[in-house]
Amino acid sequence: MPRAVALAMLGCGLAAGPAGAEVTRFETVTTERPALQGRSFGERGPAEKITGRATIALDPTDPHDAIIADLVLAPRNAEGRVEATADVVLLRPERPNGLLLVEIPNRGRKLIGPLVEGSTTANSSRLEQAGDAGRGFLLSRGYTLAWIGWQGDIAPGAGMGIRLPVLAGITGPSREEWSFENTKSPIEAPLTWPAADLDPEKARLTVRARPEDPRTTPPGLSFRFLDAKRIAITRPEGFDGSALYELSYTARDPAVMGMGLAAIRDVTTFLRHDTSDRNPLAANGRSTIDRAVGFGISQSGRVLRDLLYLGLNEDERGRMVFDGMMPHIAGSRRSFTNARFAQPGRNPGPHLDRYYPADQFPFAYETTTDALTGRRDGLLLRCRLSNTCPRLMHVDSEYELWGSRGALVTTDTRGADLAQPPEVRAYMVTGAPHFADPDARTASVPGCALPASPVHAGAASRALLVALESWIADGVVPPASRYPSRADGTLGEPAHLYPPIPGLPYTGLYNPAQWVEPGDPPAVRGTYPLLLPKVDPDGNTLAGIRLPLIEAPRATYTAWNPTRGVAADTLCNQKGGVLPFAETKAAAQAAGDPRLSLEERYPDEGAYAAAVKAAAERMVAERTLLPADAEEMTAAAEEGRLAR
Repeated sequence: MPRAVALAMLGCGLAAGPAGAEVTRFETVTTERPALQGRSFGERGPAEKITGRATIALDPTDPHDAIIADLVLAPRNAEGRVEATADVVLLRPERPNGLLLVEIPNRGRKLIGPLVEGSTTANSSRLEQAGDAGRGFLLSRGYTLAWIGWQGDIAPGAGMGIRLPVLAGITGPSREEWSFENTKSPIEAPLTWPAADLDPEKARLTVRARPEDPRTTPPGLSFRFLDAKRIAITRPEGFDGSALYELSYTARDPAVMGMGLAAIRDVTTFLRHDTSDRNPLAANGRSTIDRAVGFGISQSGRVLRDLLYLGLNEDERGRMVFDGMMPHIAGSRRSFTNARFAQPGRNPGPHLDRYYPADQFPFAYETTTDALTGRRDGLLLRCRLSNTCPRLMHVDSEYELWGSRGALVTTDTRGADLAQPPEVRAYMVTGAPHFADPDARTASVPGCALPASPVHAGAASRALLVALESWIADGVVPPASRYPSRADGTLGEPAHLYPPIPGLPYTGLYNPAQWVEPGDPPAVRGTYPLLLPKVDPDGNTLAGIRLPLIEAPRATYTAWNPTRGVAADTLCNQKGGVLPFAETKAAAQAAGDPRLSLEERYPDEGAYAAAVKAAAERMVAERTLLPADAEEMTAAAEEGRLAR
């Protein structure tokens, strides 16, 4: 039976530090020892879970903090510092290995579980029951896990966030965009920031069918303020549920959103370096952490790129914060966080939010010149000056090249190949959608033309995380980058065609790469060349980390999926597609399908499993797959479960 859960109620576990510390106060809310119903993780033993709150205090006159937008305008404490309080969750095994793995929460959620551990999003965020740790991979390796709230607009109770100072009385322009996917009218819509004036005549609502269409105010379109944070829209005739409604208005009372980025920096460096008893990870007057890795998925991967670009991988004492970083499925994007009236939850998609400033030069880690503006910049430029650049693995799904302008990570703004800096590796998981559930199966999705792809990036992510650990701890060179490139002929213009496969509706769709100038409304001032991955005769992409599912295929796995219908002129957001091979040669010939049938590829029951095993063994030798995952995939192929 597990030992009793020790509860340190709010205030009882409060530890304060000197005014000059990165974290001035750490409040332990609860301590669970053992956590996860006493589950043990091999030689590392059972786990301890600590839930707390960390208060940071920034000095607006410190050059390390000067990059934070509007910090100088924020209210200050008696020491002249600006405070914010972040949610913190810690999970560590009884015998940790000294590596602190910090996952940046995605919209308040913990997502490393569904990616790496095979757990559900709900269980991963809960971390209460034994099964919530999934495979137990991270804890069994001895990692100490941390999650630090950074997003200032997370509603109370909706996930991990941060309480930020508000600039009361300051007003300015803000913009909202909605697509309701229904035709209800009137319909309520929330505002990110409160309106400064509730007179609808002082705001402007428009509607358009597609992002590139002109904004219109047709008869029948109107709205009213329900309160400072909500409006009700009366919708006009002639627009379906996918129409885009955009409100431009004057907002008030912005929070200093960029402080969330500083909280990631300061709480991490506190957990890593503070040796006092106020640090829950310190023991016997010493830190139990000797290296740290920042891990972010999708939105939080983009935040890691922001952190790097803004020079926030250097703490206030000039020390490196993260030895390693792994932005996962960020594409070439950053986030709309360090700005007045920021909206960090926005992510420009094929249809919605296209013109929010999450797509900003510089896109690449190497320093380049923007062909459209003449600016010269790079994500590593600031950390180069302070010698605080981490060793970094940029890991994308293939979808990011179609939906998140991924090729701009490895090409310049004219479309030429860029060599990666020595401390950077770039990998693409071939055929993977943006983020598949660990138990996903090929299945139809409403609104998508193809069945959705179940390709899951977990096995590749586990192998790369182990390689990153070896890189920062022991200097072992990791696997070479696996990303499409022009040099090897695996990256090309969007006009390149797939084989003429019946039922594969390829029309060259992708999310465009545009230079958007902020304004009311934002304006497209130019377009960057966008290159896409080339495919083999089966329609499977040539480059990247090709999992055994792709190397020994039973289908074409696309990282894109068109919307369904006659006017299928945009991508199904973040979805990939699957088009199975014909069972027999005769069926393929009857359908005019140029792909080899299953009977031609795998003439007997053991041939498919043998092909999967050979592919898995190659990946193990290349260190892009762990031996345990190779064995699991081979067994799944033998039992007919791998293709899902």
